Amino acid sequence: MRIIAKKVLREFWQLHADAEIPLKTWHKIVEKSDWKTTHDIKKIFGDASIVGSNRIVFNIKGNKYRIVVYIVFQVRKVFIRFVGTHSEYDKIDAKTV
Repeated sequence: MRIIAKKVLREFWQLHADAEIPLKTWHKIVEKSDWKTTHDIKKIFGDASIVGSNRIVFNIKGNKYRIVVYIVFQVRKVFIRFVGTHSEYDKIDAKTV
């Protein structure tokens, strides 16, 4: 999968150093994946939440952080729509972000 844009992750881990390794690990796994459906995602990330509108929420570092992505399966692209703490996530609507 092609991830748009790693810069967002990098900027986040510069503010939250403990997120760097988990975010790099997530990025590496997703980049090497070839997801065709949300079922493929759940095989790898069993605790990921499918929230609708092709948006998926990933728990990072034991659910301390969250990533919301928008996926276009046909072109193998993952758009990062949000990266934040659990409490920041609680203030957004993952279906529309």
